[in-house]
Amino acid sequence: MKKFIAEFKEFINKGNAFDLAIGVVIGGAFGAIVNSLVEDLIMPIIGILLGKVSFADLFIQLNKSAAPIPAGTTLAAAREAGAVVFAYGNFLMTIVNFIIIAFVIFLLVKAINKARKPAEEPAAEPTTKTCPFCKTEIPLEATRCPHCTSQLS
Repeated sequence: MKKFIAEFKEFINKGNAFDLAIGVVIGGAFGAIVNSLVEDLIMPIIGILLGKVSFADLFIQLNKSAAPIPAGTTLAAAREAGAVVFAYGNFLMTIVNFIIIAFVIFLLVKAINKARKPAEEPAAEPTTKTCPFCKTEIPLEATRCPHCTSQLS
């Protein structure tokens, strides 16, 4: 049993486990922020632009004969009345949440990759030169071209 506990302690103390735990906690908090951004700021603006539509209340009633509800009823009221609904408005909001989260993660990964990119190394000193007569590459120290045998100054 002590060996099992020691192995578990070693696993927990590894950096990857801590990084994963931190990522999950921050991801949950980030998800709540994005949900609020979409539900409280973006969707109301889109709803106004589309004619005062509340995306949270967009649904299709599937059992109209069993539970008749008047047009313009909110989703919560329809569910309370016993209506079986196809709530596509919530699905649209979830898609917008996903697109925003994916875009922000893309920007974060792009910024991290740019920060991790090593600084460009300075250009190495040239080790060759061009023969002025035959235009071939020769070592800098050469005093005669090995190709055309011209004397170099």
